[in-house]
Amino acid sequence: MKKVLILCTGNSCRSIIAEALVNAELEGIKADSSGVKASGKVNPNAKKLLESKGIWEDLYHSKTLDTVIDNDYDLVVTVCDHANETCPMFPKPVPKIHVGFEDPDGKGYEAFEKTYEEIKSVLLPKIKEALHG
Repeated sequence: MKKVLILCTGNSCRSIIAEALVNAELEGIKADSSGVKASGKVNPNAKKLLESKGIWEDLYHSKTLDTVIDNDYDLVVTVCDHANETCPMFPKPVPKIHVGFEDPDGKGYEAFEKTYEEIKSVLLPKIKEALHG
Protein backbone atom coordinates (compact mmCIF):
# COMPACT_ATOMS: atom_id res chain seq x y z
CA MET A 1 0.00 0.00 0.00
CA LYS A 2 1.45 3.37 -1.05
CA LYS A 3 0.78 6.33 1.22
CA VAL A 4 0.18 9.90 0.04
CA LEU A 5 -0.08 13.07 2.09
CA ILE A 6 -2.07 15.93 0.58
CA LEU A 7 -1.23 19.36 1.97
CA CYS A 8 -2.80 22.77 1.65
CA THR A 9 -3.33 25.80 3.83
CA GLY A 10 -6.61 25.27 5.68
CA ASN A 11 -7.27 21.55 5.17
CA SER A 12 -11.00 22.18 4.84
CA CYS A 13 -11.75 21.91 1.08
CA ARG A 14 -9.20 20.94 -1.56
CA SER A 15 -7.02 18.58 0.44
CA ILE A 16 -10.07 16.86 1.95
CA ILE A 17 -11.67 16.43 -1.49
CA ALA A 18 -8.36 15.11 -2.85
CA GLU A 19 -7.93 12.75 0.11
CA ALA A 20 -11.42 11.32 -0.42
CA LEU A 21 -10.93 11.00 -4.19
CA VAL A 22 -7.58 9.22 -3.87
CA ASN A 23 -9.00 6.80 -1.31
CA ALA A 24 -12.08 6.13 -3.44
CA GLU A 25 -10.51 5.96 -6.90
CA LEU A 26 -6.87 4.88 -6.69
CA GLU A 27 -6.37 1.24 -5.83
CA GLY A 28 -3.43 0.44 -3.57
CA ILE A 29 -3.00 4.06 -2.49
CA LYS A 30 -4.04 5.48 0.88
CA ALA A 31 -4.25 9.24 1.36
CA ASP A 32 -4.14 11.52 4.39
CA SER A 33 -4.46 15.29 4.36
CA SER A 34 -3.43 18.18 6.55
CA GLY A 35 -2.89 21.93 6.52
CA VAL A 36 -0.41 24.47 7.87
CA LYS A 37 -3.15 26.62 9.35
CA ALA A 38 -5.77 23.93 9.70
CA SER A 39 -9.18 25.50 10.05
CA GLY A 40 -10.29 22.71 12.37
CA LYS A 41 -13.41 22.03 10.34
CA VAL A 42 -14.34 20.59 6.99
CA ASN A 43 -16.11 23.09 4.76
CA PRO A 44 -19.84 22.16 4.70
CA ASN A 45 -19.93 22.37 0.89
CA ALA A 46 -16.95 20.04 0.60
CA LYS A 47 -18.65 17.56 2.93
CA LYS A 48 -21.98 17.86 1.09
CA LEU A 49 -20.26 17.28 -2.24
CA LEU A 50 -18.39 14.20 -1.04
CA GLU A 51 -21.59 12.83 0.49
CA SER A 52 -23.40 13.37 -2.82
CA LYS A 53 -20.63 11.38 -4.58
CA GLY A 54 -20.88 8.64 -1.97
CA ILE A 55 -17.24 8.98 -0.85
CA TRP A 56 -17.54 10.92 2.41
CA GLU A 57 -16.15 9.17 5.51
CA ASP A 58 -16.58 10.44 9.05
CA LEU A 59 -12.85 10.04 9.69
CA TYR A 60 -12.12 12.95 7.33
CA HIS A 61 -11.33 16.03 9.39
CA SER A 62 -9.22 19.16 9.29
CA LYS A 63 -5.88 18.64 10.99
CA THR A 64 -2.47 20.25 11.32
CA LEU A 65 0.81 18.93 10.02
CA ASP A 66 2.05 17.84 13.45
CA THR A 67 -0.64 15.14 13.55
CA VAL A 68 0.81 13.38 10.48
CA ILE A 69 4.49 14.35 10.67
CA ASP A 70 5.62 10.99 12.09
CA ASN A 71 3.87 8.95 9.41
CA ASP A 72 5.82 7.54 6.49
CA TYR A 73 4.69 8.67 3.06
CA ASP A 74 5.69 7.65 -0.45
CA LEU A 75 4.57 10.99 -1.88
CA VAL A 76 3.63 14.45 -0.63
CA VAL A 77 1.28 16.52 -2.79
CA THR A 78 0.67 20.24 -2.29
CA VAL A 79 -2.59 21.56 -3.74
CA CYS A 80 -2.46 25.21 -2.67
CA ASP A 81 -2.69 28.04 -5.15
CA HIS A 82 0.83 29.52 -5.19
CA ALA A 83 -0.39 32.97 -6.17
CA ASN A 84 -2.53 33.43 -3.07
CA GLU A 85 -1.16 31.11 -0.43
CA THR A 86 1.95 29.86 1.25
CA CYS A 87 2.39 26.18 0.59
CA PRO A 88 3.29 24.12 3.62
CA MET A 89 6.61 22.33 3.58
CA PHE A 90 6.93 18.72 4.62
CA PRO A 91 10.27 18.52 6.45
CA LYS A 92 11.12 14.94 5.51
CA PRO A 93 12.92 13.69 2.39
CA VAL A 94 9.86 12.42 0.57
CA PRO A 95 9.18 12.89 -3.16
CA LYS A 96 6.90 15.91 -3.63
CA ILE A 97 4.71 17.20 -6.41
CA HIS A 98 2.70 20.41 -6.61
CA VAL A 99 -0.61 20.70 -8.43
CA GLY A 100 -2.33 23.96 -7.52
CA PHE A 101 -6.09 24.45 -7.34
CA GLU A 102 -7.98 27.62 -6.57
CA ASP A 103 -9.55 27.58 -3.12
CA PRO A 104 -13.35 27.19 -3.38
CA ASP A 105 -13.79 28.27 0.25
CA GLY A 106 -16.34 31.06 0.54
CA LYS A 107 -17.72 30.42 -2.95
CA GLY A 108 -20.88 28.69 -4.08
CA TYR A 109 -21.45 24.95 -4.37
CA GLU A 110 -20.64 25.02 -8.11
CA ALA A 111 -17.08 26.08 -7.28
CA PHE A 112 -16.70 22.94 -5.17
CA GLU A 113 -18.02 20.76 -8.00
CA LYS A 114 -15.52 22.37 -10.36
CA THR A 115 -12.67 21.79 -7.88
CA TYR A 116 -13.75 18.15 -7.46
CA GLU A 117 -13.73 17.57 -11.23
CA GLU A 118 -10.34 19.31 -11.60
CA ILE A 119 -8.79 17.25 -8.82
CA LYS A 120 -10.22 14.07 -10.30
CA SER A 121 -9.05 14.77 -13.86
CA VAL A 122 -5.73 16.53 -13.17
CA LEU A 123 -4.41 15.38 -9.81
CA LEU A 124 -5.29 11.67 -9.73
CA PRO A 125 -3.36 10.81 -12.93
CA LYS A 126 -0.34 12.76 -11.63
CA ILE A 127 -0.38 10.88 -8.33
CA LYS A 128 -0.60 7.54 -10.17
CA GLU A 129 2.26 8.54 -12.45
CA ALA A 130 4.42 9.74 -9.55
CA LEU A 131 3.92 6.50 -7.61
CA HIS A 132 3.91 3.97 -10.42
CA GLY A 133 6.01 5.71 -13.08
